[in-house]
Amino acid sequence: MPLSRARAATAAGFLTQGLILLSLTTRLPDIQDKWGFSDVTLSLVLLMMVLLAGVGSVIAETLAKRRDSALLLRSGLLLIAVAVPVLCLAPAEGVFIAGMAGYGIGLGVVDASTNMQAVALEHRYGRPILPSFHGAWTLGGVFGALIGLATASASVEVNAVVGVLPLVVAFAPFLPRDHGPTELPEALAVPWRPIVLVGVAMVLFYMIDTGVQTWGPLFLDHTFTTPERYVALAALAYLLASGAVRLAGDGLVARFGAVLVLRVGALVGAASLAVVVFSPTWQVAVLGFALLGAGVAVVAPLSFSAAARIAGGPDGAGLEPAVRQARVDAVIARFNQFNYVGALLGSVMTGLVGQDSLRVGFAVPMVLVLGIIPLATAFVPKVAEVVSAPRPSAS
Repeated sequence: MPLSRARAATAAGFLTQGLILLSLTTRLPDIQDKWGFSDVTLSLVLLMMVLLAGVGSVIAETLAKRRDSALLLRSGLLLIAVAVPVLCLAPAEGVFIAGMAGYGIGLGVVDASTNMQAVALEHRYGRPILPSFHGAWTLGGVFGALIGLATASASVEVNAVVGVLPLVVAFAPFLPRDHGPTELPEALAVPWRPIVLVGVAMVLFYMIDTGVQTWGPLFLDHTFTTPERYVALAALAYLLASGAVRLAGDGLVARFGAVLVLRVGALVGAASLAVVVFSPTWQVAVLGFALLGAGVAVVAPLSFSAAARIAGGPDGAGLEPAVRQARVDAVIARFNQFNYVGALLGSVMTGLVGQDSLRVGFAVPMVLVLGIIPLATAFVPKVAEVVSAPRPSAS
């Protein structure tokens, strides 16, 4: 199968994940009103979803040792295709909670397996392509936010239709694992110490990313007299700026180096969150969210790429291709847990700390994002390895 088809299919998986998530989070004010949830109750529902996404990622890690990521991705997409209509059309609160639970597990499986597919393709191409995949996620998020804007005056039930997309994408031609033994020998220990340094930076990123997507629309809704049709602009502005920087990410890193790009991005992130926290109007807050997206955009793709390179070598070169890929897949699924630690901080802590004022909720990541500055050096060797890898032709 041509790599280009698998690459397009994986990009579609990323796009679907972003679209579904943002089409739901931009409707959180309406979901909150429909079920009469307080900010604390909504935070607890989101906590459940994030914890179950972590469970989904653990399931993916366990199965990755014996099953290829293509099968895992299809399964996760099908679960989401069922869960989204259930939570949108739920006739009772219990059914809504069940739908959110199913969506959380599917979210974790798809998060892990899309990144498994992406790092496998990056290895085949022999050059950095993770930013473009995460750019596809961002593009999907933009579409999801636009759906949120377009359906702002409609009932939440209308959003059930987005469940059709993961159903269709589940049958795309994803990259199969190489044939051969896939049981991981116990002796092949994974060097977790350097991976953890990269993972901490990813925690800080997802703390911000999830916080904006979850609470950004509510920040505009609760802090200002923002017209209802404009509350989704918080996430949309963030995603548009993030997507633009991700598309330019490979060139920026090649020209200025990962350390400088990440450190400048952290400073921009802190400054832009200050703009949000002290914004006098909702328009200024939207500008702050846009600057934030530009500042922190490249952290996640560089993190997954670095973790995959650590997991795949240097002893990985002597392994059976299927065994090497099984190890990388298992590591990526576990590394994805850093995503949910950050998501917990972003979606739950922001709401709990900011239950009286979301300005306070966003002040916490304004300080913590500066932690990326000392962690930036952990990315250099891994990015350098990817950039300097041989480039076999791929169509």
